[in-house]
Amino acid sequence: MRFDKRIEITALVLTLVGVATSTETRAQFGTPQVAVSPVVEREVAVGQTFVGTVMPLKKAIIGSAVEGRVVAFPKNAGDRVEQGETLAKLLTTTIQLEWQTANAELKLREQQLTQLKNGVRPEELKQAEARMRGAEATMAHRRLRRSRSEGMFANNRAVSEEERDLSVSEAIAAEQAFVDAQLAFELARLGPRTEQIAQAEAQVEMQKAIADRLKDQIEKHTIISRFSGYVTAEHTEVGQWVKAGDHVAEVVALDEVEISAHLVEQFVPYTRVGMTVGVDVPAVPGRQFSGQVTAVVPQADVQARTFPVLVRVKNELVDGQPLIKAGMYARVSLPTGRREMARLVPKDALVLGGQQPSVFVVDTTGDGKQGKARAVPVEMGASTGGQIQVNGNLQAGQLVVVQGNERLPPTGVEVNVQRVIPPPEPEQRRAAATQAGTR
Repeated sequence: MRFDKRIEITALVLTLVGVATSTETRAQFGTPQVAVSPVVEREVAVGQTFVGTVMPLKKAIIGSAVEGRVVAFPKNAGDRVEQGETLAKLLTTTIQLEWQTANAELKLREQQLTQLKNGVRPEELKQAEARMRGAEATMAHRRLRRSRSEGMFANNRAVSEEERDLSVSEAIAAEQAFVDAQLAFELARLGPRTEQIAQAEAQVEMQKAIADRLKDQIEKHTIISRFSGYVTAEHTEVGQWVKAGDHVAEVVALDEVEISAHLVEQFVPYTRVGMTVGVDVPAVPGRQFSGQVTAVVPQADVQARTFPVLVRVKNELVDGQPLIKAGMYARVSLPTGRREMARLVPKDALVLGGQQPSVFVVDTTGDGKQGKARAVPVEMGASTGGQIQVNGNLQAGQLVVVQGNERLPPTGVEVNVQRVIPPPEPEQRRAAATQAGTR
């Protein structure tokens, strides 16, 4: 008896603490502001459950573009890998040395091209001019000696024929040396030819291509994942020699999954790309997911007369692992054509991510501007326009939160209703109005 009394006192204290905390929270952050829309009851196409299989959004068997020895394999089967992350590395010591040599040669050719473009320095031009003046002076001296030798030889003076011939040859050589120095000075003054610069530029481009090719080879020795996902198979190990084209690892993308369900041919006209549908994965009990039809494949199984329907579902990560895994069995609710009365709410009213989808119903008081929001679990059905069928403890005319519901606690809280958003018109009425407006 005394024990039961103690439990009652403890419960009362916890209740008072909760009320005080709620009051303090509202005082600190204010009453949540929400927008609501009424639950409507309309005739919609009846949904039916179809069996499907969970498939990864992407799947790739990643191979090696070059041959080499595996020196690192940092990922194991089941590990997550991000886009651009390394799956394996091959030995690159030799090719690294070749790349360094090619880069050094490239720098040499680039400097040679820069030297050509910059032309001759003023000091070099003066040097060439000085050499030309010196050659000119030497030429004048040799000419004078030649003239004297020839005159003395003609007057039978003490000059032999050999001495005369030597002075003649020296004079001719001095003249040619002057011409050579003069041309060198003119070339220095004019600078490099356009063709020389073009040739040097071509050599630079050729060497750059060699260096880039070696760099590309080095990059190909590092095998990466082209998208984020999970390693599902290892096809090599450290120390193994792989050839170009050999498989290294298998990666699947599971951040979003695609469910392939097979729809009987008479129901195909009622399934449209873009519609929101409910998805149930038995391996994840107590959870219902929302998916979007991304494709109705227009090729049937000839024997079964069924058409593949692809439904994309956003996956959830728990401790770094996907909640929905490839190959799991799934059930998809798709419209089948029959029509019946159903309760509809805007898609924005759905709160996903918990044990079960839910909506927040607002029980208003007074002038309808204040009320208390409470979470109501629902099951999703077929969608129509911007609304979706829900089954749960809901009545037509009740107000559900469509803006601000992501911040509301599931235990309920006082809210201020900023505005009431009217429900959209039925698709049939909207289509009729559009057709009438085009007449």
